[in-house]
Amino acid sequence: MKITYIAHSAFILDDGKYKVALDPFITGNPNATIKLEDVKPDFIFVSHGHGDHIGDTIELAKANDSTVITIADLAYYLNKKGIKTHDMNIGGEYEFPFGTLKMTMAQHSAGSLEGESMGNSTGAIISMGGRKVYFAGDTGLFVDMKFIGEISKPDVLMLPIGGNYTMGIDDAVKAVELINTADIVIPMHFNTFPVIKTDVEKFKNKIADIGKKAIVLGYGETISL
Repeated sequence: MKITYIAHSAFILDDGKYKVALDPFITGNPNATIKLEDVKPDFIFVSHGHGDHIGDTIELAKANDSTVITIADLAYYLNKKGIKTHDMNIGGEYEFPFGTLKMTMAQHSAGSLEGESMGNSTGAIISMGGRKVYFAGDTGLFVDMKFIGEISKPDVLMLPIGGNYTMGIDDAVKAVELINTADIVIPMHFNTFPVIKTDVEKFKNKIADIGKKAIVLGYGETISL
């Protein structure tokens, strides 16, 4: 599977047949180098309704006839915008053409758009292309992460490390220890804005200290796992 890091918490997962965009915040993202028209997802996962996560979902879904996978409240909002959705809720799992997606909880607010509740913030465990990725979304540390490891056994983690709105470095390292099944950790949600500026090399070193590997992707960089 190929993983492309757009910037912030935005990624593209590509198994060679299907592309899944995660929280596609491109327009207005100061670090995004990929053009919106070059992102052609078959599916889009949106973790919650904050603007830096729903991002360009509506534009991308309309342009590519993408199916948006998200929590039911946000799906209802998107339906009214003419977007094709697959609504889920926390703890639910579904088999999609690209593989399975299990929606997880996230300790974070979700806000409202145009007076409508966006429901809860979420994460996802995505089984695709021979990998099992835990995309945590925006979240603080929570002890039930240990059950994500025990039950789902992800081998790749995408964790926020910027602090202020989400986990910082130390809590993210503890999350890796709680989950304890992944050897690869990809940091996200940092250095986009001054308030979430952090020392990613410090994070990388702390992850190495616990016997894991942090892969810090450049903006627009693609890796194969």
